[in-house]
Amino acid sequence: MSKLRVGFVSPEREIWTGEADMVIAKTVDGEIGIMPKHAPVIGVLVDGGVVRIKRSGDDDIVAAVHGGFISVADDDVSILAEAAELGTEVDVEEARSALQRALDSIQADQDDKQARIEAQRARARLRAAGEEV
Repeated sequence: MSKLRVGFVSPEREIWTGEADMVIAKTVDGEIGIMPKHAPVIGVLVDGGVVRIKRSGDDDIVAAVHGGFISVADDDVSILAEAAELGTEVDVEEARSALQRALDSIQADQDDKQARIEAQRARARLRAAGEEV
């Protein structure tokens, strides 16, 4: 069975590179699942989304992603994130605290757009770490 070749980077570093069976990402047009032989596509990743890279026989690679793009062509998947954090790197307590601060700020000011963004990002970090949010 053919595999996808995945390159996942942010401006700060290479997040992950390798072969995978499937990539799932949330774009502004909805969630997309990429498998081998997928038609070429370019998508804009949502801020506060999660990317999941599925590999048979291995644990999934899961990361919180804050904006960027995904590109697919000829079984090559490029994920170019504005910012990303692997679920295994997430400080869960810090992410929970960030979420609570953002929710408190939203409760005080319903129009606090920055707090809404921070809450969305904290939720993505927690989901990437395997936490229920």
